[in-house]
Amino acid sequence: MAIYSELPTGQRLYLDNQGLQTIVTLASGAVGQQQQSSSSFATGVWTQEPQIEIIPQGAIIEIITETGPHRIQIQGSSIGFSSPHTSGVSQSSQSTTATSFSSSPMQPMQPMQPMQPMQPMKMGNMSMNFTPMEMQMGDMKMSMGDTKTVSKVRFCRQCGAKVAATDRFCSSCGHQLQ
Repeated sequence: MAIYSELPTGQRLYLDNQGLQTIVTLASGAVGQQQQSSSSFATGVWTQEPQIEIIPQGAIIEIITETGPHRIQIQGSSIGFSSPHTSGVSQSSQSTTATSFSSSPMQPMQPMQPMQPMQPMKMGNMSMNFTPMEMQMGDMKMSMGDTKTVSKVRFCRQCGAKVAATDRFCSSCGHQLQ
């Protein structure tokens, strides 16, 4: 048995009893936009048609089953459930059963200790170092950052020949160097 009702909030409420489950679906929408949320509760088989009381914020639904009365409250887009077994404990479609309890206050967390620098890594003919950033694979080496030995190898932009750091002209093609 499925039940349909319009709520004053502009939402459509659908109730259905499938086996031992009661399925509650809220739908709303406008042109080009649809929203829908569903929740399922273990209520048992309905023994009579649910009673829906419309309230300004939504609805209160009373469901009678073999296990007793169950109550579903719709407020905005949240769906709450209570039954004789939960006796007032609320369950929402977005959260699990909420239970209050008292405990000692949480102790503040200790601040994190600084991380130790990474040690150089070596694997076969490949090695990596992080201060300064260096990577070497066989004959190929790449360095970034502050290195102690920086070689200033220059090349001519015109012909690509190797030139000395003090040269003003390329000895191969005569191009003026910058």
